Amino acid sequence: MWFVIFAEDHENSLEGRKQARPAHLERLKALQNDGRLLVAGPCPAIAELDPGVLGFTGSVVIAEFESLEEAEQWANDDPYWQAGVYKKSTVKPFNAVLPN
Repeated sequence: MWFVIFAEDHENSLEGRKQARPAHLERLKALQNDGRLLVAGPCPAIAELDPGVLGFTGSVVIAEFESLEEAEQWANDDPYWQAGVYKKSTVKPFNAVLPN
């Protein structure tokens, strides 16, 4: 089943993001290579692709996992947690309806 993972950043977490980004992307690419990634990306602090020093407010990942517990464990193992970027994450089941 698909699950949406929404993680919220601590304020002023841009440096932590920069440091942990390669490991974060490696995990996402593994999901992609397995055909289990629908979409992933950051939420800019302002309506610009590059928010500059304002950074990001969080991230969204929609990926396929066997269970809610597996999705939660995957989310909790993200390098952004270890880098102190995230302050909270929410994982919920997701039905991909469109496009099909």
